[in-house]
Amino acid sequence: MSNKDKAEWYIARVDRLPTWGLSYIILIALGFSYFITLYDVVNIGFALPFITFISASEASIIVSLGLFGYVVGAPLLSVFADRIGRRNMLIFSALLTAVGSIGDALSINYPMLAIFRFITGMGIGADLVLINTYLAEMSPAQKRGSYTNLSYIGGWTGVGLGGFLSSIIVTSIPSIGWRIVFAIGGILAILALIIRVFTPESVRFLAHKGKFDEAERIVKHMEENAMRRARLTSLPEPKILEYESITENPLKILSRRPFITRLIVLFLLMFFVYVVTYTQLGLFPTWAEVYAHYSGAKLATLIKYFGLAVIGQTIGAILLRAFVDRFDRRILCIIGSCCYSIGVLLGVYFAFISNLIAMFLSQFLIWSLIGGGFYLVYYLLNTDNFPTSVRATAFSISDGIGHLGGAIGTLILFPLVTILGPFNAWLPICLPAIIMAVIVYFVTPKTTGRRLEEINENLLRKIR
Repeated sequence: MSNKDKAEWYIARVDRLPTWGLSYIILIALGFSYFITLYDVVNIGFALPFITFISASEASIIVSLGLFGYVVGAPLLSVFADRIGRRNMLIFSALLTAVGSIGDALSINYPMLAIFRFITGMGIGADLVLINTYLAEMSPAQKRGSYTNLSYIGGWTGVGLGGFLSSIIVTSIPSIGWRIVFAIGGILAILALIIRVFTPESVRFLAHKGKFDEAERIVKHMEENAMRRARLTSLPEPKILEYESITENPLKILSRRPFITRLIVLFLLMFFVYVVTYTQLGLFPTWAEVYAHYSGAKLATLIKYFGLAVIGQTIGAILLRAFVDRFDRRILCIIGSCCYSIGVLLGVYFAFISNLIAMFLSQFLIWSLIGGGFYLVYYLLNTDNFPTSVRATAFSISDGIGHLGGAIGTLILFPLVTILGPFNAWLPICLPAIIMAVIVYFVTPKTTGRRLEEINENLLRKIR
């Protein structure tokens, strides 16, 4: 049996499993890691109004620097992940997040906070790519979305419950509350680092690199676990696909059609999604304070309502389990982007006219529950549409560098307010994401329930 055939043999054995083959502790641990990543995405928005040594303009730069950290960290660590392994880089990304978050909490001036926000962003940006890549490669083909969703629920608990708790902490202890929320992220990142040391390497990565003895050990363990959980005495024969091993330079692979087309449209999707996401999460409370004239108890009430609304994203992530492996993810992408953008616009409008109940309901039911709850679909489209040898690299370009959208959105919001007004400034922030979601539907294939190699490697064989 050739090395190519051996690699496919191990991959096919994973894809035919009836259930998750590793310890559920690993799923929980990655969900816990996701919690830390997305907890930080939200808590920065709650913390900024209470940091006394920065101005509103500096707050925008602080948010942007964290996102520029994503842009650097995601591609850099992902290139190494495609070369030396997913597990090693998962450990290193947790280390960066821990160092950055503790540094955020201890910051005493604007330059110090700026440096540590950039470091935090490097770790978080890499995590968003690496966790999704790992789960996509280690889940059975028919349940890839479902098992990724389990960890995603953990992450969106960080957005929902974590965001709500952060809003309570910063408003209850305004002098040091912001330090506490950053310190919590750092402590959690240290725990995640310890857990990741015991996580096995991706079978797809091992098979691609010809490390068959290690792949055999992991796959055999996965098969035994899956049969015991499913109460089976045997497994169906693996579905072997015929495709060529891909050993070209990653950039050469990604330059081939249709991968270059997929990369461009998915990059633009993530870019515009992040424009609205980080502008909303990072600057909505500051926008309300400066341009909608919220202060004191009124500002604290808005922040608490905003924090409560974010819980909808956790509930939405749970509800997504009923759809993610049954419906075309491209359709779910359109639904999610529409609700996310429209929910933000409604929330901004009602906040501007001081109707906080309507603001809460629109953000909870539309922006958070459906728009935020369906966010996983964007990540699945990225992991589904590229070959194993460049999956992390491609995802890091579309998602990691795509975070430039968030950095740019947070920098242009306040200048747009000056030009267009407090509400109209949000229109160019929110609407392009919907347009890109529609374009993605026509450019990328349906991936739900299909093997990754069927979507990618098998296609590359035909176009070479």
